[in-house]
Amino acid sequence: MNTRKVGTNFEQKAADFLTEHGYRLLERNFRCKLGEIDLIAKDGAYLCFIEVKYRSSATKGFPAEAINYHKIRRITRTAQFYMLSHKISSDTPCRFDAVVILDKDISLIKNAFDGVS
Repeated sequence: MNTRKVGTNFEQKAADFLTEHGYRLLERNFRCKLGEIDLIAKDGAYLCFIEVKYRSSATKGFPAEAINYHKIRRITRTAQFYMLSHKISSDTPCRFDAVVILDKDISLIKNAFDGVS
């Protein structure tokens, strides 16, 4: 199975999981020249930029460990571009969340990381 298909499948599982937990999905796979954000959603007053990470097992590390500084920087810049291009006020409360899936276990990490410039 190709990795894009696997990724899409698990992003759908993450989207369903978030919806069950009260999130309202706004965008999937937002892309621009700066990078990509897997899911963008509202959680109450918060605009959430969500990274989805899947691993079939922990042999190559846990899913959350794959969210490194460079990925955080790319997501942060892409989030800033998203807000600018959608005319979202800079004082809108924002959060960077992660949905991590290890085999069949799925969990949500709210405020998984702080944005960096």
